[in-house]
Amino acid sequence: MKQELNIALVGNPNSGKTSLFNALTGLNQKVGNFPGVTVDKKTGILDLGNGVHTRIIDLPGTYSLYPRRADEWVAYKVLMNADQDIKADLVLLVADASNLKRNLLFCSQIIDLKIPVIVALTMNDLAAKKGIIIDVKGLEAELGVPVILINPRKNKGLGELKTVLAKFVKNSSSFSETDFIDNKQMAPAAIEAVQQLFPELSDYAAVHYLINHENFPLTDQLQVAVEQIEKDNHFNPTKTQADEIMQRFGHIRKIMKKNVTEPDPLEQKHFSDKLDDLLLHRTWGYLILFAVLFLLFQSVFWLAQFPMNAIEIIFKQFAGWLANSLAPGWLEDLLVNGIVAGMSGIFVFIPQIMILFGIITILEDTGYMARISFLSDRLMRKVGLNGKSVMPMISGFACAVPAIMSARNIENKKERLLTILVTPLMSCSARLPVYTILISLVISNKYYFGFLSLQGLVMMALYLLGVVMALIVSYVMKLVIKIQEKSFFILELPIYRAPRWANVGITMVEKAKIFVTDAGKIIMIISVLLWFLSSHGPGTRMADIEAKYALQLQQHPTDAKAINKHLSSEKLQNSYAGVLGKFIEPAIRPLGYDWKIGIAIISSIAAREVFVGTMATLYSVEENDDSSLREKLHAAKHEDGTKVYTLPAAVSLMIFYVLAMQCMSTLAVVKREIKSWKWPLFQFCYMTGLAYLMSLLVYQIFK
Repeated sequence: MKQELNIALVGNPNSGKTSLFNALTGLNQKVGNFPGVTVDKKTGILDLGNGVHTRIIDLPGTYSLYPRRADEWVAYKVLMNADQDIKADLVLLVADASNLKRNLLFCSQIIDLKIPVIVALTMNDLAAKKGIIIDVKGLEAELGVPVILINPRKNKGLGELKTVLAKFVKNSSSFSETDFIDNKQMAPAAIEAVQQLFPELSDYAAVHYLINHENFPLTDQLQVAVEQIEKDNHFNPTKTQADEIMQRFGHIRKIMKKNVTEPDPLEQKHFSDKLDDLLLHRTWGYLILFAVLFLLFQSVFWLAQFPMNAIEIIFKQFAGWLANSLAPGWLEDLLVNGIVAGMSGIFVFIPQIMILFGIITILEDTGYMARISFLSDRLMRKVGLNGKSVMPMISGFACAVPAIMSARNIENKKERLLTILVTPLMSCSARLPVYTILISLVISNKYYFGFLSLQGLVMMALYLLGVVMALIVSYVMKLVIKIQEKSFFILELPIYRAPRWANVGITMVEKAKIFVTDAGKIIMIISVLLWFLSSHGPGTRMADIEAKYALQLQQHPTDAKAINKHLSSEKLQNSYAGVLGKFIEPAIRPLGYDWKIGIAIISSIAAREVFVGTMATLYSVEENDDSSLREKLHAAKHEDGTKVYTLPAAVSLMIFYVLAMQCMSTLAVVKREIKSWKWPLFQFCYMTGLAYLMSLLVYQIFK
């Protein structure tokens, strides 16, 4: 008896594979990434009650053994036994009974690899509604492998499936002895030559070594040998693949005719088709789409604010407790203003991440996500993206961090990269504090027609500016970025179903965990660095300032609060961050900014909302005293006596915050998703440069 069993769970997209994985493993799951690619690797433990450590690896959904996307390559390499980290003892293939013909293509390919296979037949209730009747025993005999009827949503058939799995462990059941098609006749001499190099390969596996050997971990000597076999036998991969698919579908038609009874497709129209007549309508479909996206944005923004406020309060109280418990000094300052502040910046994003991915999972489970991509593909494709780019971009209105993570389902590398590069141009909720205070400073609170607020219209214009610039930038970059990969927008429209709430909860928790453990590390490092820059200064400046204000505190103890505010302000001015603000003032002066705004811009690299807190410290007011801060900003003057926050300067600053990359957590997640610092650095430079030029243009025209 085996002591350890690795089961590869495979199947077509939307076949019920994830439902089965969740039903078999429950909460005994772990999510990571496959080595070298940003593709989720879900593993879970299955208890068969026989003492055998049984691990299920949920491989990405794929339609056949001819991969195009990164996630399909992951599944392909595991099935070809070319993955050095995962070795599958058994394949559990999930097949959709209501689309059996399409699913049998993938099934027949795996059978011909000579891997032990068990077929789990799902969607049987839907097949019955369609009038499809399947002779399971006859199908089992034709395929030569066990076929089990299951319904993971209702836990039906799982007991029988576990029994078959336990029998495999006990008896080490073999694979199907017969080939689904005669693979050797496609290229007999070439296949025999490959099998001399790799005797363990089946005829069909040898065909794939001829087609894709460059992607397998072979020695240089073996690579050259296989390449030579191709040349000697004039092997044509495209023709071989086409011949194979034609033969397989010919055999599948015979199996279907013998074992499956299907009604005339014109006799009935399924409920999903009727609903699509409305949701994919040329007019109503787009109106409903805009309504859904509006509700998505509102839900993420409004629902997240309550837990986010709670997290901020908890960390604020914790920081206050630390400050009161520890002796004043650099350690207390580091813990309170560096580490705890950094942790707050990490955890405050969790509600948005969880809510966003929860809603996205609901949209995916119900089947509407595919419709959103279908409707938006035409516009997105004109600027170098595709329909699947719309959800990350819309999600960016709430927060770019989870939005960029959700771009993983875009197959084309160039389109995924473009989506990631332009998504931060969407005005996230972190920009709202900046917009709000600047708009209230320079835009009068007028109403048109009794309900249209001028301030609200300016706010909407800032959001629209981000969208328009994202589309323009994407159009330009599609001409510049030279990633040659043919773009396909092949999309299956799944049936509409009720969401699986357990799956929604698991996804929310796992996505939050990935963000905290991966991006959180980089955020903490940058937070501590920013603390150091704003808390320390060159030479003896800081010590001299503290001595100066210590004397004032001795002389005027009753004015301690006001004195401490001025102390914080002067220390910030003379810190490394303050010195840097003074240093960059000549560069930002043409935009209408002074050195204090320069400090705020530098400090808000951590997060855009830091702008308000930084300005509050600089002007020695309480951070939560917005009215007082507005008054101070309104009265702020340059050294020549002119106002700092004029209409051109404030609008220039708003545009800067619309376009600039000022979010270290976004850069951290981009680095994690792309596996390189090259594109995050490019993203930071192009967004900052674009923000500078647009702000300069606005200020110089309207000043």
